[in-house]
Amino acid sequence: MSSVTFCLLNRLLGEEKTMNVDFTNVADIEDLRAVPEGEYRCRVAETRESESPAGHTRWGLRWEILDGEWQGRTACWDSLHWSERGLSRVKFVLEAIGIPTGGEMELKAVQLEGKTAIVQIAPEEREDTVTGVRRVSNRVPFAGYSLDPKGAKAKA
Repeated sequence: MSSVTFCLLNRLLGEEKTMNVDFTNVADIEDLRAVPEGEYRCRVAETRESESPAGHTRWGLRWEILDGEWQGRTACWDSLHWSERGLSRVKFVLEAIGIPTGGEMELKAVQLEGKTAIVQIAPEEREDTVTGVRRVSNRVPFAGYSLDPKGAKAKA
């Protein structure tokens, strides 16, 4: 029996479920977090290149958890901004994933895929200025990366 037929039969027989709910303690917020706040051993699972509203190149990094209860889940997306202001963080993140930054270099976003780090995940709440909807998602603080000891051993 199809779900449509089942629904129609329930309606005809007066067997529709009545939902009894109290919204008093339900937050008016969209929670987009797939994992709780904390530090996780992660890998760059995907990179996306785009242009920021300011016009500079931006790399999006999707961090996937490698171990434990949340293994395989996306911890969050983070961005590297290739602007004068963003270069200090780019350097910090590259060093945390084991890419030397001692001088001039050429690098493509795809070269970051598979690299690992210990990533600090923290919630961030924002309000959509158009809809007024509040959303909470995961983010990485400015210095929320450290070298992955297991990843460093694998590279040695």
